Amino acid sequence: MTSAPRRAGRRTEYAQLTRQSILDAAQRLFAEHGYFGTKVEDIAAAARVSPATVYAVGGGKNGLLRTLIQSATSAAETSGILARIESATDPHELLRLVVGATRDEFERWSGLMRQVVAAAPQEPGVRQSMEIAHASLRAGLQLTADRLGELDALRDGLTPSGATEILWIYLCNAAWFVRSDDLGWPLDESAGWLNAVLPDALLRR
Repeated sequence: MTSAPRRAGRRTEYAQLTRQSILDAAQRLFAEHGYFGTKVEDIAAAARVSPATVYAVGGGKNGLLRTLIQSATSAAETSGILARIESATDPHELLRLVVGATRDEFERWSGLMRQVVAAAPQEPGVRQSMEIAHASLRAGLQLTADRLGELDALRDGLTPSGATEILWIYLCNAAWFVRSDDLGWPLDESAGWLNAVLPDALLRR
């Protein structure tokens, strides 16, 4: 009586492991070889499945990239950070929280996002995935700015909308790339600099 549910459970577990293996392979290969330099066959070989399985599970390269981006934006860790932003009571601690969160996300996803930015002008599907990532980050920065407004912490004349723009200038992926790639700053140095300059740019003295 219990054999059928057990078999169903094993099939579900195997399907989840297969899907994760395909996503992990896609993320690594996209980062190493670029979006256009990676073939579905390469992902299949790295995940030890057939190309047909890659298409069935991920919908090809476009679908895999979109799934990777959406999984990053909807992760439980991301939800926890948003909850901490909403409940923050110290403006300086809030800014340090957001700096730390964007630093950690950049460290985890910069390899993939570098290739996404490179491929986006030529591939509409990649551009849509990039827009999903940007929209998620911007929503988090807007939430941060709104919370600073609720705490009456913004400097005189600065609206939450204006604060969101300032946060974007400093914390978007492009800004992290400038500091890490063009200036050669280690991520911790970049985060320390942000923690020093953002209060002056945003907060009431």
